[in-house]
Amino acid sequence: MGSILSVNLAVPELSSAKAVGITGINKQPVAGPVAVRAPGPKTTGLGSGLIGDQIFDTDNHGGDDQAVYAYAREDYDWWAEQLGRPLAAGLFGENLTTAGVDVNGALIGEVWHIGPELVLRATFARIPCATFQAKMAEPHWVKRFTAAGRPGAYLRVVHAGEVRPGDEVTVGYRPTHGITVAEALRAWMFEPAALAPLLDAGPDEVSESMRAEFQQLLAARPPA
Repeated sequence: MGSILSVNLAVPELSSAKAVGITGINKQPVAGPVAVRAPGPKTTGLGSGLIGDQIFDTDNHGGDDQAVYAYAREDYDWWAEQLGRPLAAGLFGENLTTAGVDVNGALIGEVWHIGPELVLRATFARIPCATFQAKMAEPHWVKRFTAAGRPGAYLRVVHAGEVRPGDEVTVGYRPTHGITVAEALRAWMFEPAALAPLLDAGPDEVSESMRAEFQQLLAARPPA
């Protein structure tokens, strides 16, 4: 059993990384409680799953499959040692900073129960982008972040509810396919064929929109 260490909402800031100009990657802790609900489609929905959060690059971020982003404090501590500087909760753009939760070891389709009501399902790993590179200002950051295998997890909202610091996190249902968030990112980048078992997963494990993305990737990069 783990817990929510911090709940983080966007404090918009300028970014030169993309044409949107303003980014919501800068997230700051709030006391809560914060209401969480399904935001709807990526480009036409409400963006983030957390009320009060903001997403500006709606072509690439937000929507039901990326309603909530979670990152582990333990991985922050590892990165702090690697980079030689302290890393505050929310710096990587996550909504939920966890403690005692194996975020990268979560299976695609795994269910988390948070506090008395909120239920989330892991959908995929965070794929680093130019905005993240600009935010961190570290050489070759996208490549380093990918190679480290500590991407954090995107989650869908299964049952709406509130979240606050200190809420317990318990893992409920775990699929049988065995593909973790960290493994999914590695497969997406380097070995798409390894994602094939997810095409056979049930709709409660892999959403139709994620299934379509996997199918498109596999069609574009078939096994050698």
